[in-house]
Amino acid sequence: MISLIIEQLKIDGPEPVRLFHGRGGRYSGLEFVSIDWLSPVLLVTLYRERGEQWEKDLLAAIIAAVSLQVDSIVVQRRYHKPAVFETVYGPAAGRFSIVEQGLKYQLDFTAGMHSGLFLDMAEARQWVRAHAAGKKVLNLFSYTCAFSVAAIAGGAESVVNIDLSRLSLNRGRESHRLNDHDMKRVTFLGHDIFKSWGKLKRLGPFDMVIIDPPSYQKGSFVLAKDYARVARQIPSLLNENEDVLACLNDPDQTPEYLLDLFAEHCSELKFIERLENPKAFADRDEQRSLKVMYFQCST
Repeated sequence: MISLIIEQLKIDGPEPVRLFHGRGGRYSGLEFVSIDWLSPVLLVTLYRERGEQWEKDLLAAIIAAVSLQVDSIVVQRRYHKPAVFETVYGPAAGRFSIVEQGLKYQLDFTAGMHSGLFLDMAEARQWVRAHAAGKKVLNLFSYTCAFSVAAIAGGAESVVNIDLSRLSLNRGRESHRLNDHDMKRVTFLGHDIFKSWGKLKRLGPFDMVIIDPPSYQKGSFVLAKDYARVARQIPSLLNENEDVLACLNDPDQTPEYLLDLFAEHCSELKFIERLENPKAFADRDEQRSLKVMYFQCST
């Protein structure tokens, strides 16, 4: 089974990419393994414990296969709490930037559960970049503001980022600065979205709204009740005939979940298309994979 993983570890240049996507279910028995190339770091993520010897064998095989192409290899065991990043080969990986399709993003392996950039959203970031010219953009649940970086790079007039985590927003500021963006065009709000609708409406109306919430985050977002609360607010935040990108990364929900939710709570939005996911994230069942749904407001 380890040999199946090693066969996929083909590093071809500095562009960040998922090299092994066990969570897509195409490799039976390896659903708990993901490996990402974040030049110059290789990140191995393990979502359950397989056994100490198996893990040692896996890491030894990875080191043997790619050590000449990487600076560091980092493992994160998501089954541990907290799920810290541990460098198992090379110099300790801390804070560094990567370049995705010409844009720089700040990563951080010293704090938090995530490095700062979700590679499965690469195509969605490109879509935002291609559609943002001249638009006022609202980035809900902005995390480290990667969509904001893409929007400004695409010529957006302005972007408002809102997220409860000020630490994540600070990383977003760093990414914008790495790209020499005009910071006067970018707003960072470290607020609870559900207590900020009035403020957001005063800052609007917007020409593009991006909704990318966590599937579950204790104390701040529960999919079953909170996505509908967001959807009901969207028409009052948008200009007519403008864009909404609604994202959902919950394998237990199909695209119809979002279609039904928007039909019930904001029928003013017309579904246009589901964006394709990066090929590296191919899933045995695409209904379970990341959903990025494009709507337009028709009020």
